[in-house]
Amino acid sequence: MLTFIDTHAHIYDEKYEADRLIDGEPVGTRDDMLQRAFSEGISTIWMPNCATETIAGMMDLATQYPDQCRPMMGLHPTYVNETVDTELATVEQWLNAQPFMAIGEIGLDFYWDMAFVPQQFMAFEQQLRWASDRNLFVSLHTRSGHDRNAMMEAADLMEKLALPNLRGIFHCFVGNLEEARRAIDMGFLLGIGGVATYKNGGLDKVIPHISLDHLVLETDAPYLAPVPFRGKRNEPAYLRYVAGRLAELTGTSVEEVAAITTRNALSIIGY
Repeated sequence: MLTFIDTHAHIYDEKYEADRLIDGEPVGTRDDMLQRAFSEGISTIWMPNCATETIAGMMDLATQYPDQCRPMMGLHPTYVNETVDTELATVEQWLNAQPFMAIGEIGLDFYWDMAFVPQQFMAFEQQLRWASDRNLFVSLHTRSGHDRNAMMEAADLMEKLALPNLRGIFHCFVGNLEEARRAIDMGFLLGIGGVATYKNGGLDKVIPHISLDHLVLETDAPYLAPVPFRGKRNEPAYLRYVAGRLAELTGTSVEEVAAITTRNALSIIGY
């Protein structure tokens, strides 16, 4: 069986609670969802944190499935508000208390609310410094809006800081070829998910010009489900559809996509 790594999935989300109905149909428990993933060859699921409120559920899964569900620690930019100092203190306490595979999901979000953009930059820089100090990779959220390019501004800050050991994944990459090449030139990987399967997602104009050596797979579950599940609740078992689309766009096979993206993911954590 082919094996894959889902490098970004919020499987602790309440959308996976037991007895939920999706489109009027029962979808089973969170454990059912995970078993579907494992049966589809998903060997490991990397879990990004969002804020204090998501830590307990994430860590419960890490305890139940220590080999398959790997936690990150970080403060998501859309959770940055007037409590930012308290939230960052919590992140630091957890980082000091036990090992994590990465710092994430961190970054900049200009899509929803511009009220706390200065605090976003402060939180982003602080967490980049923690990643550099601890030699951990970063999982980056960069969503543009209000005529500001979050990915380019994040890259500008990282290049200005020039921190040692800094590496990571631009999660949910949906940019153009120029943005892709800038990320790659910085030594970062691009996280490719369900958007690659969308007719107007734009990645069909980018991925054919990029080597698989720079890509990793992700679902961002429960969000951004690939075709044919678009608009429904996403889950790691659907990663195969992303891999299939990548194979089409790169003129390779699903077997090659699985092998190379898994190798890329393992390399960023030192394996």
